[in-house]
Amino acid sequence: MKVGLSAGMIQGGKSGVAQYVFALTRALLVQPNPPDLTLFVFAADVPLFEFAKKRVTLDVVPEKFRPAIQNILWHQTRLPARCRELGLDVIHVPSYRRMLWRKPCALVSTIHDLAPFHVRGKYDPARMFYGRVVARALARRQDGVIAISQNTANDITRFFGIPSERLHLIHNGIDHDRFQPGDPEAARHQVSRRWNLNKPFFLYVSRLEHPAKNHVRLIEAFTRFKRETGSDWLLALGGSDWHGAEAIYESARASEVNDSIRFLGFVPDDVLPDLYRAAGTMVYPSLFEGFGFPPIEAMACGCPVISSTSGSLAEVVAEAAERIEPEDITAIQTALNRLATDPARGDQLRRAGLLNARRFNWSDNARQVLDLYRRVAPSQK
Repeated sequence: MKVGLSAGMIQGGKSGVAQYVFALTRALLVQPNPPDLTLFVFAADVPLFEFAKKRVTLDVVPEKFRPAIQNILWHQTRLPARCRELGLDVIHVPSYRRMLWRKPCALVSTIHDLAPFHVRGKYDPARMFYGRVVARALARRQDGVIAISQNTANDITRFFGIPSERLHLIHNGIDHDRFQPGDPEAARHQVSRRWNLNKPFFLYVSRLEHPAKNHVRLIEAFTRFKRETGSDWLLALGGSDWHGAEAIYESARASEVNDSIRFLGFVPDDVLPDLYRAAGTMVYPSLFEGFGFPPIEAMACGCPVISSTSGSLAEVVAEAAERIEPEDITAIQTALNRLATDPARGDQLRRAGLLNARRFNWSDNARQVLDLYRRVAPSQK
């Protein structure tokens, strides 16, 4: 079976969709009877697939198609034609904003979330219209739609009207070979040397996106926490700049404890597990998530987690996190204070998190995705 997977929206590897594409590719290749896999990859992103280049076909996309409008046009015109040329049975597009209209073969898409229906101002008006209206029509053209959480599945039914026989709930996994407990003392030494994080710290790993990722409220809660306790804890914010990043930087500059707020930039994959192991607590106050990788990755590394319950997060973190209402700054502050001062609560969450993280496995994900490919591919019927 010939399967194509579009990597034309992975943003240089610095996004949750990128982690999904990397992990799914790895997991598909070790399945029994794996598909003949072609990855559609922008030229500058080819080195990111070094791990797979001997086992997949890399179909290189010119960089001129990377900007958003050109990217959409490439997906709607060039990609269908290329699928026909290659004789693909299935094309899988892991983004609802890049789903295909034309049907050169069976169409599969992964929808990670429908945030435009939940977070006001997440995107500019044109992108909001595309996400709410155009994507709805595209979704109805798909032979199979993957939802990565029950919350997202419910939204797809509610907002897009996809019938149940074409909607498939397949939870994301995490890489348990990378994300596992290690030596926290060695990890603290590594992150202290790299980022000068030489005191206990709260960690938030997310792209710097305002308002959706809720950094500004977290900074205000952290400022109040420091003001009222005199604690030496730091706040470390890892992630690349995105829409509204300047509002986050301005909030940090205006804080009376700005010298305790550290911006780490994009955190490379090879050092991310040690960052989780070194952190005193992971804080994840996002206003909406379709899944939410970082809280589960942190749990798998033995880091206690404070998490929002918005979107799919209540489903994903279950009872293994200190749960907060993300728009309640006082609630965030209270959770920070509790995890900074109550070692027993931290140990309890650490144990619960390790158990919870075991629910998410890429091998299970790939097996179910491959089964879906076989069900929708005409050559397999």
